Amino acid sequence: MSDDDSSERGLNTNERREAARDKARVLREQQKKTDRRGRVILQSSLAALVVAIVVVVGLVIVDSVRPPSPGPANMLSDGVKIGEGFAGVPTAALQPEGTPVPSKANAANVIDLRIYIDYQCPYCGDFEATNAAQIKKWVSTGAATLEIHPVAILDQLSLGKKYSTRAANAAACVANFSPNQFFDFSALLFVNQPKENTEGLTDDQIIALTKKAKVGKADSIGTCITDQRFKSWTNAATARATMDPLAGTDVKKLASTPTVIINGKKYDGAIDNALDFATAVSKAAGDSYSEKSSATPSPSPSAGTGN
Repeated sequence: MSDDDSSERGLNTNERREAARDKARVLREQQKKTDRRGRVILQSSLAALVVAIVVVVGLVIVDSVRPPSPGPANMLSDGVKIGEGFAGVPTAALQPEGTPVPSKANAANVIDLRIYIDYQCPYCGDFEATNAAQIKKWVSTGAATLEIHPVAILDQLSLGKKYSTRAANAAACVANFSPNQFFDFSALLFVNQPKENTEGLTDDQIIALTKKAKVGKADSIGTCITDQRFKSWTNAATARATMDPLAGTDVKKLASTPTVIINGKKYDGAIDNALDFATAVSKAAGDSYSEKSSATPSPSPSAGTGN
């Protein structure tokens, strides 16, 4: 038996009715207080949620209206051109919404080699393994220049880690800060090329390769890689290559990688046959070369691969 029941014994009907009304009034007041506290908590929670949404939307808006940044220096053509001594040809950076400017034409007796590559592409790896040694010889002696255009079309083959984009961004970082080491770094990316349908190299592993290539400004390059500074340029350059004609060539648009171009004309020979490629280069050279020149690309492929 409750104390309230005990306290009501001996009361007449009117007194018990009045006591019941008092009890009901107290309960109503308590409920009102509880409801007010609930409303305050709910309003505070909603206010906090609104603030959070406003902050997120604000960040998205700020990010979307943030002025796009220039592309990497030394890649005004969307590629980095490597000449005698493996020196990168210096150029200004491509400005946002700008149109790539084709590299300056070579002298008549210097072959112009261009290659569009995706560092995840196994066929690009095959071409590199087959032809790297003879290309290195031609470039080192001044018989040819090599212009490398990194693109990212195979992100779907790296289990969500977007290795193609990350590798192309890293290449752009090296081109920007240490173009004279670009040739060696690009070669190392292929020597260490991950298999398809793996996560690819981590950023730390890519940074380790830049140091192995003995890049200058290693700290700046490392930050550039982890921040994906040139991710937007990578996306834009890939879009341009796959939708527009490749300037200075007979290629209407990039359909696959590797796409190899010799003196402006697409190479359609076997990518894994060094003799075929050397013959095509020699044919493109035509009568511009003296047979006595040590720089003349030879139809006989050099021994070995890699750099």
